[in-house]
Amino acid sequence: MSTDVTSGANSEPGSGTPASATFTEEALTQAPVSGKMSRESVTVIVTLLVATFVVILNETIMNVALQRLMTDLKVDAPTVQWLATGFMLTMAVVIPTTGFILQRLTTRGSFMLAMGLFSGGTLLAALAPGFPVLLLARIVQAGGTAIMLPLLMTTILTLVPMSRRGAVMGNVSIAISVAPAMGPTVSGIILDHFSWRFMFVFVLPVALAALAIGAKYLTNVGERGKTGLDFTSVVLTVPAFGGLVYGLSQIGGANAGVVPIIALVVGVVCLALFVFRQVKLQKSDSPLLDLRAFNFRMFTVSTLLMVVAMMALFGGVILLPLYLQNTLHLQPMETGLALLPGGLAMGLLGPVIGRIFDKVGPLPLTVSGSVLMVLTLWQFSRLDGSSPLGWVIALHVTLSLGLALLFTPAFTTGLNPLPPHLYSHGSAIMSTAQQVAGAAGTALLVSIFAVVSASSGLVAGMQAAFLAATIIAGAAVVLGAMMRKTEGAGHGGH
Repeated sequence: MSTDVTSGANSEPGSGTPASATFTEEALTQAPVSGKMSRESVTVIVTLLVATFVVILNETIMNVALQRLMTDLKVDAPTVQWLATGFMLTMAVVIPTTGFILQRLTTRGSFMLAMGLFSGGTLLAALAPGFPVLLLARIVQAGGTAIMLPLLMTTILTLVPMSRRGAVMGNVSIAISVAPAMGPTVSGIILDHFSWRFMFVFVLPVALAALAIGAKYLTNVGERGKTGLDFTSVVLTVPAFGGLVYGLSQIGGANAGVVPIIALVVGVVCLALFVFRQVKLQKSDSPLLDLRAFNFRMFTVSTLLMVVAMMALFGGVILLPLYLQNTLHLQPMETGLALLPGGLAMGLLGPVIGRIFDKVGPLPLTVSGSVLMVLTLWQFSRLDGSSPLGWVIALHVTLSLGLALLFTPAFTTGLNPLPPHLYSHGSAIMSTAQQVAGAAGTALLVSIFAVVSASSGLVAGMQAAFLAATIIAGAAVVLGAMMRKTEGAGHGGH
């Protein structure tokens, strides 16, 4: 027995109710207005959180190992970089299809697919005889990773009552923030004592345990939709999102040439065709990625805020290790340890900020966070060769606090007003925007760093890049001031 939850006043204007908009009565009653969650709901969310932590940890665990892999696998720097670029490209291409995947498969089916791909890719990476197999393994891992975060977001929106969404989304920030921060530290410790293969041997048992727990305890929170897969849309995602991410990630390289520019042009053209195709398919309620989420103003503002924050964050994540290693002469493991307090602060503050959000709404948090981000990035632009390490760590912790004040309110405020049939699409749009923004921020700031460094030295290059990040972050102050508290369309209207 299912009930239609999108008909009536809370549907966005002009939309019909697709078959994929049906959720079981049991799933919806698990998110009562009283604010209590069933034990089954908690089990589902905790299982997904642990799995998401593992797959995101894996995303950054390779960064410190690239030098070792160049030696062991006898490949050069541009080749080994494909282990990171290939992962990012796969994420950018797969994430737009997750709206469809999450509506066609059950929660349990989506989880088993994601963790099955991730575990299989991790095992293949641990056993890889050479670079081509290792690259294939990373691509398989990325396919599973791409499904996990939208699956977690969609499940939270379906199961968690409005009054507790901020607190639960705050817990999500532990997976999103602490895992990437721990990646370089964990890999640094492993590489000091073991072969690079142990980075995957370390992750595999945790991934398999999450898969086993999910297989036993995970319950389905929704019914499968009947939406068909539009083959043209899927084909367009590859040059559209893949072209954009590849072009942006390579354009700042020393020997980039004309190829990244061609990739960017192809990406922009195919993205325009992709958008046109989705708008056309929306008339029959069968888009691959439903762009009607942008009809909700707070979703649009929140997504733009996430894009600006991710551009500043990713650029900082790349630039700060360069500064610590090249200017302050820290070793890779010391660099990882220096960046760890910031990542831990961001993650551990997430649940606290989530609870504050549930009480006061987004505005005080997003304004404070964006102002902190601008001030900290400006201070980063004033660092030089004699700056004390303690001051750099303190600045990084402060930047992490600013980002924590932005991420939880942005995710929650953006996704709250969407009706249930747009949950998976809204999550996929936000995740795709993050990937593209991360690539864009990295490309822009690394290009500025490279150009200025070539003429004026490493410190001047880093200062110029951080100054550019400060200017970009200024847009977050404007967007943060536009944030307003939203009510959920799926659970009680606007």
